Amino acid sequence: MFIFCLILFLSTLSAFSETIELLNVSYDPTRELYKEINKKFSEKWGKEYGINVNIKMSHGGSGKQARSVLEGLEADVVSLALAYDIDMIAKMRSLLPLDWQKKLPDNSCPYTSTIVFLVRKGNPKNIKSWDDLARADVEVITPNPKTSGGARWCYLACWGYVYRKGGTEQAREFVKKVYKNVPVLDTGARGSTNTFLQGIGDVLLSWENEAFLAMKETQNALEIVPPEVSILAEPPVAVIEKYAEKHKTKEIARAYLEFLYTDEAQEIIVKNHYRCSNPAIFEKYRSEFASIKLFHLEEIYPGGWEEVHKIHFSDGGIFDQIMLERK
Repeated sequence: MFIFCLILFLSTLSAFSETIELLNVSYDPTRELYKEINKKFSEKWGKEYGINVNIKMSHGGSGKQARSVLEGLEADVVSLALAYDIDMIAKMRSLLPLDWQKKLPDNSCPYTSTIVFLVRKGNPKNIKSWDDLARADVEVITPNPKTSGGARWCYLACWGYVYRKGGTEQAREFVKKVYKNVPVLDTGARGSTNTFLQGIGDVLLSWENEAFLAMKETQNALEIVPPEVSILAEPPVAVIEKYAEKHKTKEIARAYLEFLYTDEAQEIIVKNHYRCSNPAIFEKYRSEFASIKLFHLEEIYPGGWEEVHKIHFSDGGIFDQIMLERK
């Protein structure tokens, strides 16, 4: 049915040969990835269908981006850092179905990532494990979980490291020690990367892909330290159906996200240091990624993001309590 609608849609557009605009509201570290993806998708559609597709991007902390959509930013698609942010858009404004994760393969996650440590060249503080982040002589840079999806993955990677061994109270005390070492909480992952590149902090908690990019930009003045254990970060994508219907872009918006699962796009994804969802393509590049024991969010919170938000990130939750107690 979708293919039929798409063909009908394309034939109608061809008659007018107009330019179609899509707005992708995304989280911070995807800037470079989507610059390449958008170029390839636009070239493909121009060549195959004679249709000009102009994809506009909006970047920021994932939570902040989700709130912008809730407040009226008319995204055709979103590519955010965590499912909770898209769930809120579905629940609070009904801009897309509640079962949006079933619309695309792999729970609508065409790529995954994880959290690693980024340190100065030579690793002067000899940071090797999560335990080192709690040392009094180590300054940690990480963004604010209240505004950044990446920050929530950082927080949960840190929490899960101890929680899986010792439970809630030990995890709470450990995370409090780590956040006592955080001098500034930027609103997004890219902001924290920039803070670290300015010379602040001894270690940056970073998306794996962002760490590779920072190394490239600094001509290897930094080093990636992969922790032995970290969390499997799953940033999803979705069509914001009500806005796409309003813009008459629903079919092409879906095709745009489906393109992310093609071999061509999966190669671009892994080239940008994301762990692509296609196992065969990822296997070709496995040696470029650190061997890390990855645990799923549901291993520590079976209720998923809704449970996590209620316990940790709601007003007065554990994160707020930790920030008050650390002073």
